[in-house]
Amino acid sequence: MNYRVVGGKALKGEVTTNISKNAAVGLLCASLLNRGTTTLKRMPRIEELKRLIEVMESIGVGVKWQDNGPVKDGEPSHGAGDMIITPPQQIDLSGINRASAERTRSIAMFIPALVHRLSSNELGTSGSFELPAPGGCDLGKRSLGAHIDALARLGIYITASADKKSYHIEAADLRPAEIVMYEASDTGVENVLMAAALIPGVTTIKFASANYMVQDLCVFLESCGVRIEGIGTSTLVVHGVDRIEGDITGYPSEDPIESMFFISLAATTRSEIVVKRCPIDFLELELYTLAQMGLRYKRSAPYVAENGRTVLVDLTMKPSDLVAPPEKIAPRPYPGINIDNLPFFVPVATQATGRTLIHDWVYEGRAVHYMEMKKLGADMVLADPHRVFVTGPTPLKAAIIEAPPALRPATILLIGMLAAQGESELKNVYPISRGYENLHERLRAIGASIEAVE
Repeated sequence: MNYRVVGGKALKGEVTTNISKNAAVGLLCASLLNRGTTTLKRMPRIEELKRLIEVMESIGVGVKWQDNGPVKDGEPSHGAGDMIITPPQQIDLSGINRASAERTRSIAMFIPALVHRLSSNELGTSGSFELPAPGGCDLGKRSLGAHIDALARLGIYITASADKKSYHIEAADLRPAEIVMYEASDTGVENVLMAAALIPGVTTIKFASANYMVQDLCVFLESCGVRIEGIGTSTLVVHGVDRIEGDITGYPSEDPIESMFFISLAATTRSEIVVKRCPIDFLELELYTLAQMGLRYKRSAPYVAENGRTVLVDLTMKPSDLVAPPEKIAPRPYPGINIDNLPFFVPVATQATGRTLIHDWVYEGRAVHYMEMKKLGADMVLADPHRVFVTGPTPLKAAIIEAPPALRPATILLIGMLAAQGESELKNVYPISRGYENLHERLRAIGASIEAVE
């Protein structure tokens, strides 16, 4: 699918932040820890989840939308709904859907639950199995080193096959431990949390990510009977249990990265857009930085999400004259600027007077994808694979561009096209569909001229 866009006009209206892709993925993977039925509320119909569901179904897990039946391609791809996950008595990996597994890096988050299910001798195994190597976004060298190092402390050992097409996982003598994360990896900490949840005793995770999806997973695990101290901090203490079995309901919360997409869109197109249900705790530094750049906005009184923990606000973005920030913009672990929010400063910087330095130090080569904005007329210089200088304000122009194979860089090109005069086309938008549900329809609702074409 491609997006055809006629840009260059201000947008206006309201948009509601959807449930987080990353939180939904984490809770879906964690549902495999429960031997009973798990209901996950308002799950988004996005491609990333569809691939994981295809894998789950291929190993015997039942997955249904509460009112729409089995999740299959060809069904309506819009309208978040409650998802019911029912595990089988025995998980069988012999028929695993490799094609779907290889299309998502999130497949690595199945490791803890599969270890616990397969090490219980349900299939006469000792927790030894193979899992297809994960794929997903092409963001250079994205190592599972943080996962491998931390899980080994718990007795879970991961090695790559010679052809690097699969991972061999072996569990022996599972035990609680004190773990120091050498990298503040979101998914690394999530994997440790899921593994520790079913290892009786106390596991301490130091230098843990406290990002939004990690907090959502902690809240879900607590609903499973696992006590976790330090939620929202960099030290998590997990009191593992020997079994999780029951009717459990999980509430993934709203996506601060999606909120940031619409905030960036409003700033870049000089539009008045109300972005509702924004998880403000995970956007405050981004908004502070944008305010330094001249962005004007109003914030509603706070209210609480369905999970009873996440604080939400509605943001009214105002058309603003922008300037380059006084310092470089770079991500940091929470509560710093979120690594996934960093790309959204690129289109904003094209419309800000002065020179902005954006330093994407985490991912190898992602900044190279940012340079695709030059095809829309952006004045940009790539200093090295991690640093980009953007000079503005620059009138953007229409272009035909192939979407890069990475979710966030693809979305910033869409923002640029909506700001650019004339008709543009963003080709092969599957990377966007991995994390955003029917984005073109939601953009049309606030006045964008955009259509999905074959």
